[in-house]
Amino acid sequence: MMSTRFNPCQKAPAASSRLLPLPAHASRRPTARVVCEAAASPAPVTPKPGSTAAQPQAPVTTPVVHDAAAKKERPPVADDQLAGLKSLLKRSVEAQRKFSIYSQEQVDEIFRSAAEAANAARIPLAKMAVEETRMGVVEDKVVKNHFASEFIYNKYKHTKTCGIIEEDQAGGIQKVAEPVGVIAGIVPTTNPTSTAIFKALLSLKTRNALVLCPHPRAAKSTIAAAKIVRDAAIAAGAPSDIISWVETPSLPVSQALMQAPEVSLILATGGPAMVRAAYSSGHPSLGVGAGNTPALIDETADIKMAVSSIMLSKTFDNGVICASEQSVVVVGKVYDEVRAEFIRRGAYFLNEEEKVKVRAGVLIDGRLNPNIVGQSIPKLAELFGIKVPQGTRVLIGEVEALGDSEPLSQEKLCPILAMYKAPTYEHAVHIAHSLIMYGGAGHTSVLYTNPLNKAHIELFESTVKTVRILINTPASQGAIGDLYNFHLDPSLTLGCGTWGSTSVSNNVGPQHLINIKTVTSRRENMLWFRVPPKIYFKGGCLELALRDLIGKKRAFIVTDKPLFDLGYADKVTRILDDINIHHQVFYHVTPDPTLACINAGLNEILEFKPDVIIAMGGGSPMDAAKIMWLMYECPETRFDGLAMRFMDIRKRVYECPETRFDGLAMRFMDIRKRVYEVPELGKKATMVCIPTTSGTGSEVTPFSVVTDERLGAKYPLADYALTPHMAIVDPQLVLNIPKKLTAWGGIDALTHALESYVSICATEYTRGLSREAIQLLFKYLPRAYSNGPNDYEAREKVHYAATIAGMAFANAFLGICHSMAHKLGAAFHVPHGLANAALISHVIRYNATDMPAKQAAFPQYQYPNAKHHYAELATMLSLGGSTDDEKVVKLIEAVEDLKKKVDIPSSIKEIFNDPAKDEEYIQRVDLLAEDAFDDQCTGANPRYPLIADLKQILLDAHQGPILPIKSLEFFSKV
Repeated sequence: MMSTRFNPCQKAPAASSRLLPLPAHASRRPTARVVCEAAASPAPVTPKPGSTAAQPQAPVTTPVVHDAAAKKERPPVADDQLAGLKSLLKRSVEAQRKFSIYSQEQVDEIFRSAAEAANAARIPLAKMAVEETRMGVVEDKVVKNHFASEFIYNKYKHTKTCGIIEEDQAGGIQKVAEPVGVIAGIVPTTNPTSTAIFKALLSLKTRNALVLCPHPRAAKSTIAAAKIVRDAAIAAGAPSDIISWVETPSLPVSQALMQAPEVSLILATGGPAMVRAAYSSGHPSLGVGAGNTPALIDETADIKMAVSSIMLSKTFDNGVICASEQSVVVVGKVYDEVRAEFIRRGAYFLNEEEKVKVRAGVLIDGRLNPNIVGQSIPKLAELFGIKVPQGTRVLIGEVEALGDSEPLSQEKLCPILAMYKAPTYEHAVHIAHSLIMYGGAGHTSVLYTNPLNKAHIELFESTVKTVRILINTPASQGAIGDLYNFHLDPSLTLGCGTWGSTSVSNNVGPQHLINIKTVTSRRENMLWFRVPPKIYFKGGCLELALRDLIGKKRAFIVTDKPLFDLGYADKVTRILDDINIHHQVFYHVTPDPTLACINAGLNEILEFKPDVIIAMGGGSPMDAAKIMWLMYECPETRFDGLAMRFMDIRKRVYECPETRFDGLAMRFMDIRKRVYEVPELGKKATMVCIPTTSGTGSEVTPFSVVTDERLGAKYPLADYALTPHMAIVDPQLVLNIPKKLTAWGGIDALTHALESYVSICATEYTRGLSREAIQLLFKYLPRAYSNGPNDYEAREKVHYAATIAGMAFANAFLGICHSMAHKLGAAFHVPHGLANAALISHVIRYNATDMPAKQAAFPQYQYPNAKHHYAELATMLSLGGSTDDEKVVKLIEAVEDLKKKVDIPSSIKEIFNDPAKDEEYIQRVDLLAEDAFDDQCTGANPRYPLIADLKQILLDAHQGPILPIKSLEFFSKV
């Protein structure tokens, strides 16, 4: 690997560079290092000839020479050892089986008793660990034992780990905790007793059995700690053998334990080789990555507090905690002050000759010298062959390089620090990040800064790749949690995430040692019924309803040219003049309004600044006005979000305060769960809709249909924010509708009622509306068509039926008839009501099955029942039939008869009446079917369609009349 030298005069990366560049070597860590598997014997060793472990950076005297360590030969596991391990595991499995049915109260009592026993033995266990391993400080190991027992107990004493741990009866959710089974615990030589206590207590709290495998050089103290916890647990009622251990540990035995089929989980704390072995064992593992913690001190930091904290951490247990600081990075502006403070606090800065000696002793053959781990300053000085002042607490080497050529830049696990000087804060962050990626990815990093310096904190936290980022906190004590921040879980097993090649990115606790069953009972979503707050109806209600706008100042009227020329807009403007509302009329809406049309109207709205928008006309003016209203209220509207498909309108994905028109166009499965969520409209203007046709129901719905002329595509847009504030349903405005519009609009309304009645979102609140609309249309549409303005009653009832059907499908939604009609209309310019008329009978036949190949996924949709619902309508209309199948056939015949009475062709071919169009239709039918499948209305259809099914329906509807019907069975020929 190459090394990197940081030049204090070098220009640092720009502050705006969020992720600073790394040196070439820093993308991976050293390949062969021992982190925690330290040797117990401090016997002198020397580098092998040709070793490049330490590279001098200045001419110095010859360093102390150490003898090379002899290569170890590991004998295979003896048969008797394997037999003993097998027997041990068998007993553990049985103990865990018994323990798995203990109650939370029993477990908590065992947990308490074991923690108290371990805490009571914290001093003798600490002395035993130091005596056996010859590492660390007795008093500090006492603290670690205390932490592993008392702190762990107090943190988790009320944590539920047995049976039902969470329950929401209203929501129908239970979380049930189950133990994982037998846990293999690998214990390092650096923290033998505290780690054993920690793993044993967590295992007891979670009803697991634990088999510990100590490090060979710390077996006596590890087993002593485990025995204390075990005996206390058994005395409190735990099964025998719930905590056990390997008496004569070795690496082959550890590997055999980790690979044993009886083991369910491995808790691995040790060197990289041991952790890698755990992860490659074939069992789930929780391991600890290597640490190479940098502490960065910026120019705004409290220098005394920063230096004191680092000294506290680095001297704790002679630096064996893997989270302890390994390097200090200081911004140049305060470097001298920091250096002086370190000296004042007992640090000794190595000169160039001493640094070479220390480098030579830190690494042996590219590996961390195990003889320096956890050693005191006098011992280290003796090993390195240097002299330091009495009372020295930490050795510091000022360095510039980073990488294999600079041993001081690596993890050292003893009271030695590297110190870097950076010209700027950005450069300091760059150095810290490089140190992390070189040898401690994922573990821990520290920043000392003014707590209010958000810019520095943000740059640091967004750049460094560690799962614990400590601010103004000593690393050794801060990383293990519950000391300097009570919200960080206490733990002696610190996950490092994927950056550190581990499976967890937080401090390991009981939650990692249980399996959680999630029990979900079937629950139906909250349902809704939303319509405009005000709906005025009855002949002549227009004037009284508009007077409800008194107090408004400026009204923008959206209509089309024919209605404007016929004087319909004047009916509104005369009333507005009476109540002193200034007004402007936009009459350029075209059939199937386009984005260009909407933008033209929007430009006038933005200039006029109305506080009320009045849409007057059929579906096109109302659809266009809704989108103009939206874009006026939310200027950043994006089209594709509104058109996004949904399964549940309450859960759309698109959510943004700066509304995008494309967001409303995005498909969604549930309008309540959309990605795109439109804010409530009406802050700038009230929306009023006045229908002058009887069919679309747009005056009461949250829907709008817009054509993107650039793509030739028609998009149904949906969001409850588009629901008008007021609907004025005045039958006097529809008396003179042309016969064709009467027929097409009436069948469109009938389709709304039929599809909403069998929709998977239909409810008791909507089905009554659907039924009423169907009855009114079958009774009055033929009269309205034949008699026109001479039959006021028929006109009135059809007009009401359209609005009633609109309220039904506004809340129950539609189905594939509308999906296909949208595409047919956009591609061949077939009027929407006429397109629905051509398809609806074929869709009824398709949906009328109790055995659909596919069903829609919606909690209210318990089982296919569309056939029976259609039969209900036939019964309501007194159409005859004795079985559901017969009644559905009668319903289809009645629909076709109604179409005949209002002179609507019976097939798409008859509508086209053009062989060239027929040929084009056949060529494009595959694309029509695919686009229809992706239409917004498809998701609510009671029979979830295959694209081939839609193609077949489109072909059948084109070919000829559906009558006579021989069978309701539908088989796709494609």
